[in-house]
Amino acid sequence: MIGRVLILASVLDAWAGGQTPGETAMIPIDHPAIQYDTRPLDDRITRLARDLADGKVNLTPTAQGYLPSLLQALGVNPDSQALVFSKTSFQAARIEPKNPRALYFSDDVMVGFVRGSNLLEVAALDPRQGVVFYSFDGAADPPRFDRRDACLQCHTSPGTLGIAGLMITSSYTDASGMPAFRGAQRITDHRTPIEDRWGGWYVTGTHEGARHIGNAVGHDPAHPEVLDLHDSQNLTSLAKKFDPHGYLSGVSDIVALMTLEHQTRMTNLIIRTGWEARIADPASKAQFDTDLESLVTYMLFADEATLHGPVTGVSTFTQTFPMRGPRDRQGRSLRDFDLQKRLFKYPLSYMIYSEAFDAMPDQVRERVYRRVYEVLTGRDQSEKFKRLSTSDRQAVLEILRETKPGLPEYFKADTVGALR
Repeated sequence: MIGRVLILASVLDAWAGGQTPGETAMIPIDHPAIQYDTRPLDDRITRLARDLADGKVNLTPTAQGYLPSLLQALGVNPDSQALVFSKTSFQAARIEPKNPRALYFSDDVMVGFVRGSNLLEVAALDPRQGVVFYSFDGAADPPRFDRRDACLQCHTSPGTLGIAGLMITSSYTDASGMPAFRGAQRITDHRTPIEDRWGGWYVTGTHEGARHIGNAVGHDPAHPEVLDLHDSQNLTSLAKKFDPHGYLSGVSDIVALMTLEHQTRMTNLIIRTGWEARIADPASKAQFDTDLESLVTYMLFADEATLHGPVTGVSTFTQTFPMRGPRDRQGRSLRDFDLQKRLFKYPLSYMIYSEAFDAMPDQVRERVYRRVYEVLTGRDQSEKFKRLSTSDRQAVLEILRETKPGLPEYFKADTVGALR
């Protein structure tokens, strides 16, 4: 219960930071058009559980339990590891700066590992239903997945845009791992300045021009915002922070963290607009229009916080993530990093390739395509998209033409002359 209480309090205090008014209105998960609890699922865990039952896949324990085997079965690269030491999990009692929770992720699944626990935390993105929460009990005979809808106390909240989703928070955390409440939390994504990110997280990697609040704890309950920032910046090792024995690695890669932050809000926006369209409440049309525009703005990185200088990770994530492609004939991919002034080289989210994007209702997907096309071709030169240069727009348009299946035919016309 301690984990649920902590996270719920955190969410209630955190959601306003980084969210747009209106986005946080709750969407009922039991609405006949949604039926989150009862509709058949088609997420990674549902598929894996079926393959395990059929004997097509086997999970084998190692010194780290079932974690390596589960990551391999789900196609999650261990170099995505990010470490969070704030007590923001149902396993909160086990989590502290000396025993952080490790998170691993791909485009549609996340796995959480807490040293000393037999339970692995799993969140899988169903293309229609949103994020579904499970635990994997390695001590059961046989080991099994259990759906954990209790997680929805926090993961269907203003912090997740009112749908079954994910969130990354930055908090002022004390030496025990307890996050401060009462306005000291912030939802973070690619719009958040580096100065406000990663409170309660370990961060390894180098960056220039700004001080984040990761790798640091507070010691004065009366002033939780006062953190001990000594030896907290540009760390390439966490050996002085905790003993990494039992973890897959001892790092918490800064580039992986930044990618995960982008992905969480992008995922939530995709699911939210899809749910709103399925419910089709005429009274909510104005909010739906606003949310769809938020989705387009976010996926084009029009509101991304500018980096103050180069960012360099310490794991292989910076190399392996772009390898997942796809790539056009010039070798370009939406997964290519920039890490000088912005996260990605080409400003359109790689989540456009996701099953969740393709599963949005047809009318939503078509409207998103049309708005993206208007921006990329220069037909929309509005102020909010001014940071997208002509070369940015042209490059993204060309990449999409060659790499995105199902792209509307109008994308394929020669529109270079429309750019200005």
